[in-house]
Amino acid sequence: MSPKDADVDFKVPRAAAVLRHSVTESIRNAILAGRFHPGERLPERELCEMTGVSRTLVREALRQLETERLIKVIPHRGPVVETVTPEQADGIYRVREELEGLASQLFAERATPAHLEALQKAYRNLKASHTRDDSLRQLKAKNEFYRCLLEGAGNEALTNSLRLLNSQIMLLRSMSMAAPGRADKSLAELGDLLEALKAKDGKAARQAGSRHVRNASAVAIRLLRESQKEKKQA
Repeated sequence: MSPKDADVDFKVPRAAAVLRHSVTESIRNAILAGRFHPGERLPERELCEMTGVSRTLVREALRQLETERLIKVIPHRGPVVETVTPEQADGIYRVREELEGLASQLFAERATPAHLEALQKAYRNLKASHTRDDSLRQLKAKNEFYRCLLEGAGNEALTNSLRLLNSQIMLLRSMSMAAPGRADKSLAELGDLLEALKAKDGKAARQAGSRHVRNASAVAIRLLRESQKEKKQA
């Protein structure tokens, strides 16, 4: 079933404290869940119907997503979902591998029992999310796991560096997680990371964290190259 046909509700509650933030989050989630694909237009009317808010709020949300490089505005065409080339993805993953490997090592060396407990809970929730056919829930659970990892690592500069790439990382993450068989392998890799973190083995944790990113990179870049090849042949 196409994400557009799925029974997914992206409408924004009007009672939300910060409505613009909620609208931005809704459109972002729609992109990451696959309702809109890379290179696809984002018609304002459709976004208004999807979120249940005015064009003014939708336009404000689109400006925010443009600053995050999740969308881009093309003259005479309007906003479209940003595309990531295999070369760009390779660069992002190389940075991720270094930073998340370091985050894993720092967590092993610095995290408190409370941090470890939160990470274990996030991992359990991540496993539970894979028992349902809900890509958005899985992505949110994966993001929560990494949020807990970074919090336990306790390095603000590291967290800020990854935040700059956050939207593109999530776009690539949603792509790799959707690949057949990748979800189970990803869970196993993060399970290995969690064991190293519980043992407070910084070296093993760094290796496990880096290995997880390398494996995700191989999947995402392969899919991007296949998509690129299909477009050239079309």
